[in-house]
Amino acid sequence: MHICLILPTYNEAPNLERLVTAVRALGLGLEILIVDDASPDRTGQIAEGLALGHRDLGVLCRTGPRSYGEALTDGFGTALSRGAEVILTMDADFSHDPAAIPQLLAALHEADLAIGSRYIEGGELRAWPLYRRLLSASANAFVQLLFNLPTHDCTSGFRAYRRVVLESIPWTELHSVGYSYLVEILYWAVRGQGARVVEVPICFAERQAGKSKMGFRHIVDGAFYLLWLRARLLSTRFGRAAPS
Repeated sequence: MHICLILPTYNEAPNLERLVTAVRALGLGLEILIVDDASPDRTGQIAEGLALGHRDLGVLCRTGPRSYGEALTDGFGTALSRGAEVILTMDADFSHDPAAIPQLLAALHEADLAIGSRYIEGGELRAWPLYRRLLSASANAFVQLLFNLPTHDCTSGFRAYRRVVLESIPWTELHSVGYSYLVEILYWAVRGQGARVVEVPICFAERQAGKSKMGFRHIVDGAFYLLWLRARLLSTRFGRAAPS
């Protein structure tokens, strides 16, 4: 089975080589696709160096607008065009433990989408300050209030998708650029296509090197886009014109 792991990166120079080594050490024969958003710390150049002489690693250096959502969209498109049957996504800062990848893949035997979850039994947040715990919990409660999705962790980026799920996403309908993008994909997969979703408990750890990209603007923008999506869906349901 052709399995592709997408690693969206921005300023991950301290982490990237160690992460690639850890993924390769699993011995799963994964294709690794690094999608770099023109990192000023030379992450892209490091990725290209790691790819030299290794057919299992590809690098996509983006030159367009920088965003997590657009980087993943480009990564998904590239992985699908290369024939990937399963596509994994994870952060490149070791907040997602590569050792949990086999559990995510195993979960696809009974599902179309597997999510590494912090908020089910066995899941854990490690070394997170209180304000981040509250922020994350509030974000998931906000998503559930809007969309009533059948998952406990709607914003986790540690996921494994069957190809059919991504092929069914109406990409032109997605408008988020930050982590709310993950909520949009989950919504369209579950509510739009009836994808079977399972959650796998993971330990989500604070990054040890580098700086988090999640700022106040990302939070506000994400909330706005999700409110916009909810309003649009309600407008469509009741036969009114969708907001622009």
